[in-house]
Amino acid sequence: MTTPSTAAPPDKVESFIGGAWVGETRGHCLEVLNPATAQPVALLQEADPAEVHRAVINARQAFDAGPWPRMDINDRKDILYRIRDRLRAHAGELADLEVLNAGIPHHHVQGQVLRMTRNCEFFAEVASTLRGESYTQSAGFLTWVTREPRGVAALISPWNAPLALSSMRVASCIAFGNTCVLKPSEYTPLAVARMVELMHECGLPPGVVNLVNGRGSITGEALVSEPGIDMVAFTGGTDTGRRVMASAAARLKPSLLELGGKSANIIHEDADLERALDGALLGIFSNNGQQCLAGSRILVQRRIAEDFISRFAERTRRIRVGDPMSPDTEVGPLCFQSHLERVLGYVDLARQEGCELLAGGARDWSAGAGFYMQPTALLAPSNSLRACQEEIFGPVAILQVYDSLQEAIALANDSRFGLVCYLWSASLDAAMQVSRSVRAGTIWINTPMMRELRAPFGGYKDSGIGRDGPQSSAEFFTELKTTTVPLDPPPLRPLGRH
Repeated sequence: MTTPSTAAPPDKVESFIGGAWVGETRGHCLEVLNPATAQPVALLQEADPAEVHRAVINARQAFDAGPWPRMDINDRKDILYRIRDRLRAHAGELADLEVLNAGIPHHHVQGQVLRMTRNCEFFAEVASTLRGESYTQSAGFLTWVTREPRGVAALISPWNAPLALSSMRVASCIAFGNTCVLKPSEYTPLAVARMVELMHECGLPPGVVNLVNGRGSITGEALVSEPGIDMVAFTGGTDTGRRVMASAAARLKPSLLELGGKSANIIHEDADLERALDGALLGIFSNNGQQCLAGSRILVQRRIAEDFISRFAERTRRIRVGDPMSPDTEVGPLCFQSHLERVLGYVDLARQEGCELLAGGARDWSAGAGFYMQPTALLAPSNSLRACQEEIFGPVAILQVYDSLQEAIALANDSRFGLVCYLWSASLDAAMQVSRSVRAGTIWINTPMMRELRAPFGGYKDSGIGRDGPQSSAEFFTELKTTTVPLDPPPLRPLGRH
């Protein structure tokens, strides 16, 4: 039985527009489920196109006529720091809501809540360091370049890490003086809604951050299509990202897309095998396996393959699946029923393709009636299989054997994705070869996932377009303006004086 959360969810989650809950009953209602029990915990009021339009109008007014874009950066920083402190003071409540709604183990969510507060702090600091340029090389003229907030952003965040990723989008947007309309996933709205409410207890002007809820096909499509939106930042699946970008492109709206992954985790023969084993397990099974940067293709050098794979399978079978509120739980439930069925379908497909089942592979009923799945390990005979090429986004590790490091690099690159790559090796030469040759946005050497906010983050190929990070976010969320003035009155040709 799942331990009750100390944070009581609201009966209904509605839109938050212009600094207040909408409180209207129009639109379709969706059930919000607790994935640990498969039982409803709240209702979600879906925002229809009219309500989305209202949110965009409020964001537009806050940008065009409100104080936020014109505010002294120190005053804006003060508000963002107050938001950081307010969210930190409510960290326990927000973590409980996140676990209740997303099924992520509580100990893992605590790190994501810390990341949420750091996002506000970090981008406040980044915005305060923006600088301009000046040029005097052209004789008689002074030219300067300034950055200005771009406008109103549509921010669409996913269900696998709602607080961490929603706050990243909001903080990196509003720190530069923009306003936004945020749409979280319809599966995980509870903690994000509370986060937005808490932000407005810190002096954030009405209309700077607006919240709409609903399905992508209804609320999301209406939001991206709104004429009042100036830019779109989306985190989620690659196929949905294509549709978002196509819709935004129809109105020439710039898009920032952080999409899927099928990342290689290379275990080289000279690796510290104990650390590599721990790292590989964390790389695929943390966050219930539901993370775009998972090391889901584990490539093991042949000389160590038999030992490593047998130990990996044994550890996988011993992972504790259960109540995400329990401190002993290592893997909780998947987020929703249809996703569980999709992941299980990939396991069946992999076995039909010739993969050997090493561990797991089935729904885990021992943990209760929620959307639990046994952590799963499969040994694949070829990288060309769909199980090796398509993002499964669940607790499913696909192991493969390679002979040379060059073969491992080729396997890592044999993917339409290119988000991250892991390498476990004691060799500096191997580290340099992987860093130089693997086409992925982030390379982690001898470490599980570590997010350095000061560095750009994003993917090659189908893993996205653009980067998150100080410089990259500034380039996306601001516009450059060039102003030129003469230092001395230039001669003007007197047209029309005949």
